[in-house]
Amino acid sequence: MRFTLRPAAQERPLAAVRASGFYLQKGWDKRMELQVLRDLQDNIAKVMIGNDTTIKLMLTALLAGGHVLLEDVPGTGKTVLAKSLARSVNAQFGRVQFTPDLLPSDVTGLDYFDAKEGRFVFREGPVFCNILLADEINRATPKTQSSLLECMAESQVTVDGVTRKLSGPFFVIATQNPLETLGTFPLPEAQTDRFLMRISMEEMTPDQELSMAERFLRGEPLTELSGVCGREDIIGLQERCRQVYVHRDLMKYMIGLVHETRKHGRIVHGVSPRGTIAFVRAAQGFAMTEGREYVVPEDIKCVAVPVLAHRLSLSVSAGDTRSGERVIEGIVGAVELPTERWDRR
Repeated sequence: MRFTLRPAAQERPLAAVRASGFYLQKGWDKRMELQVLRDLQDNIAKVMIGNDTTIKLMLTALLAGGHVLLEDVPGTGKTVLAKSLARSVNAQFGRVQFTPDLLPSDVTGLDYFDAKEGRFVFREGPVFCNILLADEINRATPKTQSSLLECMAESQVTVDGVTRKLSGPFFVIATQNPLETLGTFPLPEAQTDRFLMRISMEEMTPDQELSMAERFLRGEPLTELSGVCGREDIIGLQERCRQVYVHRDLMKYMIGLVHETRKHGRIVHGVSPRGTIAFVRAAQGFAMTEGREYVVPEDIKCVAVPVLAHRLSLSVSAGDTRSGERVIEGIVGAVELPTERWDRR
């Protein structure tokens, strides 16, 4: 079903209509769907230079209904990227600076006694938002880190036996520094498996870094960003993402890659079934950012490392943090790729 703007809205600028979340209420127009994704990428790129692939992967995770772990050294723009996405969507944004003394109730909220009312009242924590930035997540204790498990997996919070749903969309962007270990607590496997992707910032060329310096010399681009879509638009995009067609042979190919991780000599524990589902959904999301309604092999290759590498438990002899990525790259290169008409249903 195609949606046509009502006469009263036709004279409004398209960006204003999109930002209101109005035009997606009744159905989908393919042109507008692509325009929303293009506007999101272009808006974030006003601040982030030389990170087109990282931006696309982050939008892929958002479309797929997953969460992102941004892992890179300090000063590469992880927090700025998260804030740029949040400012591009007219939705509620929350931020938590994770520290060793942070408590689970500081994240989820707590019941406190209101003397004036004479009863206990629930005070919502920062997770009651649409886009949550969990900054330096590995600086909090495992007890506090675990407060996000239910939120990320089930989009709900349970405090004192009462479960409260989080309004959609709910998207967590967590950051961490992979090099500094002093005063940090490595994320357990149960936590990392909740993240659809682990991605890093891209290295800028000298020309791109010069352009960035000139851009920030004139002002603060982040503060100048305005929303280009609403939360209803993101919910609509997520619903459309589930409808992206995946050919059965490509499904078998992805499952074949996952099973190779379970019998690889350098891997102690391979990708879980949750990882398989995440793999398929990420391929759907990436295809959508490319403007297609069906998945092709290139989509799978683009998301394989970000989706699978952080889910591996490697042997002690495997080496550095890049080992998981190299293992996945090797598996993708070794498994035979089927050939087919991928848009055929």
